[in-house]
Amino acid sequence: MATRVEPTPGALRIEWAGGAVSEYASVWLRDNRPADRDPSNGQRLIDVVELPADPRIRSAVAADGSVVVEWEGEPQGTSFDLDWLARHGAAGDDQRPELRARLWLEGGALDAENAFAWASLADVQRDDVARVGWLTRLLQDGMAFLRGVPCNEAGILDSTALIGRVCETNYGVVFDVRSVAQPENLAYSDLGLGLHTDNPYRDPVPGFQALHVLTASRDGGDSLFADGFAIAEHLRSTDPEAFALLTRTPVPFLYQARDTDLYAERPLIQLSCRETVTAVHYNSRSIAPLRLSPAETRPYYAAYRRFAMLLRDSRLQLRLRLNDGDMVVFDNQRILHGRTGFTSARHPRYLRGCYLTRDSVYCETARLRRGLDGERRR
Repeated sequence: MATRVEPTPGALRIEWAGGAVSEYASVWLRDNRPADRDPSNGQRLIDVVELPADPRIRSAVAADGSVVVEWEGEPQGTSFDLDWLARHGAAGDDQRPELRARLWLEGGALDAENAFAWASLADVQRDDVARVGWLTRLLQDGMAFLRGVPCNEAGILDSTALIGRVCETNYGVVFDVRSVAQPENLAYSDLGLGLHTDNPYRDPVPGFQALHVLTASRDGGDSLFADGFAIAEHLRSTDPEAFALLTRTPVPFLYQARDTDLYAERPLIQLSCRETVTAVHYNSRSIAPLRLSPAETRPYYAAYRRFAMLLRDSRLQLRLRLNDGDMVVFDNQRILHGRTGFTSARHPRYLRGCYLTRDSVYCETARLRRGLDGERRR
């Protein structure tokens, strides 16, 4: 609710009931006229060059939940919904719940059962409220778990259809994680794997990964996870110079197999234009030789080693045993994963995995929430 509206030719100032104040530039208001959007799909009907170069406000009056702005030199005023303005002002909070990341640094102290979202497949299949809640936690925490996924080859695709869209890679639509002779990838061996993200040599990097346990090893093969965003922020606060080096130095990643040759360059820590961490790319198995001058090499390796040591710190690692029928889904550009070693000749271990496009998981979450919100308003 607005308590005061103060127009000037160049801006509109609104004081809200809770004491907050928002200010809206006249050009921003003119650019967001409801009349300039298609009423059926909300898409813009004009381009920025079609706006007046310097629109001026003549007056503004608030009434009945809206504010009507009159423009200098224009016969038609514009009505703006006050709730919409409150959400979209610089001081407002229009951020979707799934975009509010919750970082977890000391994974070793967490109880996975309580710290993350767990749901049965049956629950998310029949209840959209349960599904959107589970998806929101997946996006906030970077990781979530399902139980009761049928232990057959179709189980993973039937389940991930509720989450997002699967993307095919050179590994196929679905890949089998189990030991084979002469593996093309160390994931298909008995070896323990240190924390890493998958496929940094691919463009785009897979957004999310699902791993479904068909047969859990009874001896070894525990899953390891860590929050790359939290670890990167920890590095920023404790060693800002190392953090800066890892954000601005391109790292070559390479994967070659009989029928595959993939190469991409990206920093180990990726930032947004707001300087927030948006991705971590770490895979020591696929880093190609760095192309750095001798003067650049020593400080970069010191920063690289500092980050790698944090990934080896057991206090920052969540370790758990997944059982038959469990499925974990995690953000492959945030959550680092690994495993302890096992002996497949004695205790076979069989997981199936797939990758999901990043946009499709966010889309499914937003689509479900919009549908549920629409039902509540009826």
